[in-house]
Amino acid sequence: MDACTLGDLLDVVGGPALRLHTAPAGQAVPVTEAVLYDGRLPLPRLPGALLLAVGVPAAEAGPLLRAAAEAELTGVVVRGAGGPAGEAEAHGVALLSVAEDAAWHHVHLLLASALAAGPAAPADGGLGDLFALADAIATATGGATAIEDPRQRILAYSTVPGQPVDEDRRQGILGRQVPPSAENTEQYRRLFAADRPLRLPALSDGDLPRLAMPVRAGGETLGSVWVIDGGSLADDAEDTLAQGASTAALLLLRARAARELARHRGSELLRRLLDGTAPDPATAAERLGVTGPARVAAFVLDSAANVPDAERTALRLLDAVRLSCEARYGRHAGVLVDGVVYAVLPGPGERHRRLAEDIVARAGQALRAPVRAALGEVVPDAAGLADSRADADLVLRVLDAELPVAAVDEVRARVVLLRLAEVMGERRELKAGAWRRVLAYDAEHGTEYARTLVCWFDAGCDMAGAARLLAVHPNTCRYRLRQLQQQVGVDLDDPDERLVLWLQLRVLAGLGSATP
Repeated sequence: MDACTLGDLLDVVGGPALRLHTAPAGQAVPVTEAVLYDGRLPLPRLPGALLLAVGVPAAEAGPLLRAAAEAELTGVVVRGAGGPAGEAEAHGVALLSVAEDAAWHHVHLLLASALAAGPAAPADGGLGDLFALADAIATATGGATAIEDPRQRILAYSTVPGQPVDEDRRQGILGRQVPPSAENTEQYRRLFAADRPLRLPALSDGDLPRLAMPVRAGGETLGSVWVIDGGSLADDAEDTLAQGASTAALLLLRARAARELARHRGSELLRRLLDGTAPDPATAAERLGVTGPARVAAFVLDSAANVPDAERTALRLLDAVRLSCEARYGRHAGVLVDGVVYAVLPGPGERHRRLAEDIVARAGQALRAPVRAALGEVVPDAAGLADSRADADLVLRVLDAELPVAAVDEVRARVVLLRLAEVMGERRELKAGAWRRVLAYDAEHGTEYARTLVCWFDAGCDMAGAARLLAVHPNTCRYRLRQLQQQVGVDLDDPDERLVLWLQLRVLAGLGSATP
């Protein structure tokens, strides 16, 4: 396993959990372990270690930084803000911090788990060791062995030659799933209620009986181990199986931790790509498996649906998006930020909308809540993903029940008007002008001059077209515009004045030709 670097560690547990204040030697320095500081003992020489400054206030960590440098440590982790970054720079030691209320034993466990996973999760998710365990159990018990998850999917199986097998085992290994049957369901019910190995009869002619044991950890059922009983199992097969199930629990927990850490690492990398803070977007994208053109897709629960427990439902939406993207693209990262699920979709983009529609339909049905999906611009490389994310965020704001899925190109006009409204609303000089006088006059006198103006502009300054939009006679439209110029002082002969007035009424006042 490659050595974990400070940068690798920050990829996994960076952000709010662990903050870097200074790294004089860079982030490529190795981190070998995380150790708790004991003020009663001299600091041992621990090259590459991270020292957790237990009992040392952040502001008083200067002497500890000097001692850490002498012991060749990579860095020191303090609790709370205000650590002496200048002294850390002077001694060449990295200074990191955790929250003021963080429990040191939790921090130690988090860092130790991240370091144990290494700079990258195993390609097989840690399941390779399960095959070795299945072979070991099969050798010791004398029967072909399979290890399953709680959903009866076969995770690993033995390959010891000469051991009897039956058709159920063959079919299960071929499909990596135990063949379903009512008899199987009853056996699993009995097995998962047991706390010791069970001897289970053959389910049909030609099949063989089994010796099985549930795999548990802390009361949670993680799976089961099955040994075929061909009539020649060892006398201590039950004890061997019980010990094997205990080992399987450790391996399954380790594999789960490796997958979760890899997923967390991917989420943090994606988060940095999307907010534009990744120091090297190309490298980050490569680690996520994204190369070449790509776009950002954003998924969100409809805010009008009033979903109960929206936070948990958003996490379920994240899982749904990840599963769909993994099924289409393989290993894939997704991240939940402020209630929005983001995913990067590789490729030129022809099928992206169809995938988004499928996710919206499936997730909406599973979550029993409407889901919206927005697709940003396709960008040529990872450097543009932050811009694509900004596009997707804007598209989300113009979606509704009639348009639950859209790409930015499909709603470009709406998006541009939305951004214009934001920019114009922030600038005093862009908000000033005759449009305010028109609205004030309408409010005071009950006239419809503002709407008449917008319809006239929308009709290309054609009186008959404006009259049709207003559902009035052209003479009525002509009279209103003449009165508007006289009463309010609007110059409709100036094309620049007309353009600015139209923009302000449409964008700032929110008026359209169809507005009642």
